[in-house]
Amino acid sequence: MKPILETPRLVLREFTEADAADMFDLNNDPLVIRYTGDPPFASVEATKIFIRQYAHYKTAGYGRWTTLLKDPQNRHPLTYLGWCGLSYNVATDETDLGFRFARKYWNNGFATEAARACLDFGFDTLRLKKIIGRAMKENTASIHVLEKIGMTFEKEFEAHGASCVKYYRTHPLHEDYRHRDL
Repeated sequence: MKPILETPRLVLREFTEADAADMFDLNNDPLVIRYTGDPPFASVEATKIFIRQYAHYKTAGYGRWTTLLKDPQNRHPLTYLGWCGLSYNVATDETDLGFRFARKYWNNGFATEAARACLDFGFDTLRLKKIIGRAMKENTASIHVLEKIGMTFEKEFEAHGASCVKYYRTHPLHEDYRHRDL
């Protein structure tokens, strides 16, 4: 499958059924999903069904993408890290940046690198005017990623029975005058 995005260390591409076992493991780690509000997948087969039915690529032209680590020597296959990408919400008319990585790959800058690439893709390629990011208030690591990629706090809200925060970033050509550097 053709990559959607590449960074110095990462490849981001559409989900495939070959990702099902890794995605199942990712979503069955209680520490990974504790701040998501998502239930774990029931089985690898249920994960395959989710992947087959994932319609964002067709309906919006973009979505969440499998995130893989490149092998610097090109001797080994790419390593599954998790996913990162953009998701359009019809009800709110917003595009959300989200990410989820396997615990053993936390604190290596992968989420920041992938999120920054997705943000750039959203603005430079898709010409989006605004991208948001949401996180449970207790999820300080995800909030830190949103802040590192230049997102600004917008508000607190309740979701999944938890206190959450919403961040945003606007396309540089659509930024409000008060946010411009003078």
